[in-house]
Amino acid sequence: MVDLVFDAPIAKKKAPIHLADLTVAERKERAEELGLPAFRANQLAVHFFTHHNDDVESFTDIPKELRTSLADAFLPKLLTLVKSVTCDGGKTRKDLWRLHDGVLVESVLMRYTDRTTVCISSQAGCGMGCPFCATGQAGLTRNLSAGEITAQVVMAARVCDLGEMPGGPTRLSNVVFMGMGEPMANYKAVMQSIRNITNPQPDGLGIGARSVTLSTVGLVSGIEKLTQEDLPVTLAISLHTPDDELRNTLVPVNSRWQVKEVLAAADKYEMKTGRRYSIEYALIRDINDQAWRADLLGRLLKNRNAHVNLIPLNPTPGSKWTASRREDEAAFVEILEGYSVAVTVRDTRGREIDGACGQLAAAEVSGNS
Repeated sequence: MVDLVFDAPIAKKKAPIHLADLTVAERKERAEELGLPAFRANQLAVHFFTHHNDDVESFTDIPKELRTSLADAFLPKLLTLVKSVTCDGGKTRKDLWRLHDGVLVESVLMRYTDRTTVCISSQAGCGMGCPFCATGQAGLTRNLSAGEITAQVVMAARVCDLGEMPGGPTRLSNVVFMGMGEPMANYKAVMQSIRNITNPQPDGLGIGARSVTLSTVGLVSGIEKLTQEDLPVTLAISLHTPDDELRNTLVPVNSRWQVKEVLAAADKYEMKTGRRYSIEYALIRDINDQAWRADLLGRLLKNRNAHVNLIPLNPTPGSKWTASRREDEAAFVEILEGYSVAVTVRDTRGREIDGACGQLAAAEVSGNS
């Protein structure tokens, strides 16, 4: 039995308070506490959320004598780039970030023909203990602050603005919480981050809620809270198998909330928001890719407003878990379509750059040990 970690260890030194940790009202209050007019907070928001710039020394609309104090109070440096690796002709870029306390996290920027998406981390490590996941096997180090989460998105948007990916400048259009960590286990910071992402400029990045995907292994309590928020993001359930017996092993949180409970919570979210939800299903050879499991999944989902994303497993080095055979993948798709269940096989990105979440951070740690 895996010990699940829902409460992250408290960081020895908290991340410094950042503009993105605060609501719009709190930003103005903080400016006034410093003896500054509230509009200074709005100026900083314009630079950060609209222009994707956190270099206060370049803010010519702010007097030089105020820049250092404003930087300390609102825009402390939260992320330091350790390395970037690319593949797919440069259209997939994985960034490894070092946080203020030396902790490492990852984000992945992917450019497609019709969109540009960043996959971000909400925790350093993960406490859910899924055995086929590099991050899950690393364990949980700590939660990220809303500022640390949001900064990953802003840095990705800046890369897009500067045209650092093939094809020239583009607009960051989609954000997925599918990087390191379980977002529902860091609920408050994740919700603040989503508001930062979706609030209209200059209070946020102005990315539509429908273009934000929040993934969870099935923390029903978090899904229920999300249902009460006015945030119609796309909910993604990392199911990985339709039967409780195997899921207890693959996704240990299933011992607390089983498949039917998770799907019932997702159904309530769909009813409240009108948003179809996704079922994430990593196909693992000879583990969860049998025809009878496809049949069971089809019967579970045939009358639900759900879409299945089949994910060819991106194996971690030395792991016994590997991707399904192409013929088993094709048979799985055919069975689901037989139940009129919408299904897509996800484009595999990043295999040659330690694409699975946590691999690049683990390699950096082992390389320095």
